[in-house]
Amino acid sequence: MKHVKPHALAAAVALSLAIPSTPVIAMSLTDDATATLQLRNLYFNRDFRGPGAQSKAEEWAQGFIFRGKTGYTHGDQGLGIDVHAALGVKLDSSDDRAGTLLLPNSFGDEGPDHYSHILFTGKARVSNSELKVGGIIPTIPVAQASDIRLLPQTYTGAALGVGEVPGLDIQAGQLRQVNYLNSSDLQDIGATVGGMSDRFNYLGGTYKVDAISSTLGLWRAELDNVYAQNLLNLILTKPVGSVTLGANLAYFDTSDHGNQTLAIDHKMKSLMLSAGAGSHTFRLGYQHSDGDTSFPYLSQNNPYLANYVQILDFARADERSWQARYDVDFAGLGLPGLKGLVRYVKGTDIDLAATDDGSEWERDIDFTYTIQSGPLKNVALQWRNAMVRSDAIRDINENRLILNYTITLR
Repeated sequence: MKHVKPHALAAAVALSLAIPSTPVIAMSLTDDATATLQLRNLYFNRDFRGPGAQSKAEEWAQGFIFRGKTGYTHGDQGLGIDVHAALGVKLDSSDDRAGTLLLPNSFGDEGPDHYSHILFTGKARVSNSELKVGGIIPTIPVAQASDIRLLPQTYTGAALGVGEVPGLDIQAGQLRQVNYLNSSDLQDIGATVGGMSDRFNYLGGTYKVDAISSTLGLWRAELDNVYAQNLLNLILTKPVGSVTLGANLAYFDTSDHGNQTLAIDHKMKSLMLSAGAGSHTFRLGYQHSDGDTSFPYLSQNNPYLANYVQILDFARADERSWQARYDVDFAGLGLPGLKGLVRYVKGTDIDLAATDDGSEWERDIDFTYTIQSGPLKNVALQWRNAMVRSDAIRDINENRLILNYTITLR
């Protein structure tokens, strides 16, 4: 990945749509080729309550995200290539309102007017197994790249997926560098507990047991010379009449790795229970972050936790937290395209410098409407509202307005 000028987005589109000069290769590569351009307009307003140098972080930006994927060459061993290019454009910011992670800036410096990145991924497929080398966007429990701001977080490295046994999915890989949400530059990979490395190795997988509607996951991850992490995950679903019950249990065991001395000895227990009927789903979540440090995970990732929500992750040292959540799909109530949720999370027993009984809470409201017909069909409008009151950070009131539209190019 490298920093590129805005016209690189157009170049990436043209490259992905171009047909190779060799007819046989061209036919096989383009058989299943896809190309999309996602337009994302995002307004972000975070109002800080209480004393502090910055009273609010408020910015507005436009993102363009191109994704191109070829098919595979014919034969027992298929080859292909993927292209990912993204451009972020500042629409409104200032020195005293910067720092939303929409743009490459920080409080006191509103930064450049635009930023961008481009990456290529070579891929090879044999039977039901696939190897990717180059640009990687991981979506596994021990490394979930984030896409919660303007442009997605991306990595470089290699990833292998093996699906030769029915029900068994094995994943292995190494990530070398990261392009953070608001950056054009590749960097070493950081962790939430401190430390950086140019190697993140993982191995694991899932096994589906259809007879009991369950999925068992087992993972091992190492951020070299920072932390080592084991994860055991069990997912259950059970229809009971018109109600579908669900449970997602995750147990993480994390420690120091290599020559790092961050004194990491952490156990995380995460549980999400759900009950869905028709248009309505109710969820209850519980987490216990057991350790003298916060829960370790890759910087800016989406941690695989029940109580990771809009602003907080409820993963501070010794923190216990509970969540109540309600989701509704208004299609069943005569309003197709409208979905919403409301949730409340409370955390207690936080080990802070001034007390071992700190607490915090977050309340979220989230509505998304996708236009169902007409010239604006599939345009999605989203409003995300959050309120945080915490002994660990400044109190926050936050609103995000997001417009998403994806154009299918081929």
